[in-house]
Amino acid sequence: MTEDVERILVDEKELDEITTRLANQITQDYKNSTKPLILIVILKGSLNFASDLMRKIPLPLEIEFMKVSSYGAGTKNSGEIKIHLDLIREELEKYDLLIIEDIVDSGRTLARLTQLLKNRNANSVKTCTLLDKPSRREVEFTPDYCGKEIENEFVIGYGLDYDEKYRNLPYVGILKREIYS
Repeated sequence: MTEDVERILVDEKELDEITTRLANQITQDYKNSTKPLILIVILKGSLNFASDLMRKIPLPLEIEFMKVSSYGAGTKNSGEIKIHLDLIREELEKYDLLIIEDIVDSGRTLARLTQLLKNRNANSVKTCTLLDKPSRREVEFTPDYCGKEIENEFVIGYGLDYDEKYRNLPYVGILKREIYS
């Protein structure tokens, strides 16, 4: 798999530094909350990031999983989100929710998911992403916690995939263009 990587964008050391920094910020922000914290891990790409992140947050927390996508005809986004795996939890007003995402691109899915969970009356809803591509944004959306802003590159590894491959690379790399074009 490494022969398909043009170059490493975020190595293992930097991933550790990012998760430590974000965990410290999250801990500071939630340490005095009177509501339990639930990490909402967006499958599949966020699994590695969420696993490393949550081990560094020394607060009581719970985890749940969701799988969502924006959809429409062809490449056109319909403005809706499709929920493949939903959060099944009663009385969300009793919880602070922190959505854990691998990468924010257009911002459409995460913006809509955030609003959906707010509409379900969660006490609070915030977002945390490992990577952010603000140059690709199509809607007004800024994650509450961001590991690293990157340029518009096709990235793989550390949970990110191309055709379900490369998720198990221990770093984030740029996929060679000839692999996906």
